[in-house]
Amino acid sequence: MIEPGSASVCVRDLAKRYGAVEALCGVSFEVRPGEIFGLLGPNGAGKTTVLECLLGLRRPDSGTILVEGADALDQSARARLKVGAQIQLGALQDKLTPREALEFYASFYGDHAEVGELIARFELTEKADAPFDALSGGQRQRLFLAIAFVNNPTIVVLDEPTAGLDAHSRRELSALIVGLRSSGRAVLLSTHDMEEAHRLCDRIAILDEGRIVATGSPGELIARAKARSRVVIRTARSLTEAEALTLPGAAACRVLEQGCSIETEDVGGLITALMVHLGGEQNALLDIRIHRPSLEDVFVELTGRRWSDADGRSRP
Repeated sequence: MIEPGSASVCVRDLAKRYGAVEALCGVSFEVRPGEIFGLLGPNGAGKTTVLECLLGLRRPDSGTILVEGADALDQSARARLKVGAQIQLGALQDKLTPREALEFYASFYGDHAEVGELIARFELTEKADAPFDALSGGQRQRLFLAIAFVNNPTIVVLDEPTAGLDAHSRRELSALIVGLRSSGRAVLLSTHDMEEAHRLCDRIAILDEGRIVATGSPGELIARAKARSRVVIRTARSLTEAEALTLPGAAACRVLEQGCSIETEDVGGLITALMVHLGGEQNALLDIRIHRPSLEDVFVELTGRRWSDADGRSRP
């Protein structure tokens, strides 16, 4: 039996099988009020299946989901009142306007948000009476997010919310998502974009082949990684591997075509020693770049595969 405690969403031992394929195997996590929790994984990892089970769109083979204490499987009507969702590949009739769409969805709820407030909040005022087929990708995503708020939810579920958007629209939508956290709502966000997960999420569960392989804040997950920082330099005269490895803090070196890449656990100490060395050799520093360990390094260590390889695999 799951004790809900202070969690808005509590998922325990969720399992789902399609024939011989385990889409989900023992998935467990919690989402707290005022938190953006990310399900991060390559395409086919099982993220959408988790969200579909939570929303009652798919029944798991086993496991338990509590939504503010309500069993999402056996008390689905009660649980759905607490949740607003924006799912992938949303669409509306071409000539339906944002105002009409919001009024239509609001009619399903006795207690619903005021349509005019939603239009203003999600920056749809100028397009409130424009047909859906005239909206940009970013405007459509803001409309779907507004629809998710029609029932005044305390939990918001977002499935790849910025997928397919241009950079400007992604920034706008990301700002709206961050605003949800400040309102005290629990946000469950799925994404296969590592940079987005790092930027938006308070905590992340890394999902791979239907299993959660790690959970924590982005900083915590990266701090656990064994990967070192890399200092990539370009100098007037290229450093040899032996020369680079004499620098204090240098753990490994790879000579590049126009410079070298030095691995270190002490970036500041290495750069200080490098500048002293170059000054003594009268060798000019032309360029320097610092690459810190990333969530991709975490994924590689946990799975033995690069993210790009895993993201290209196909699973149900």
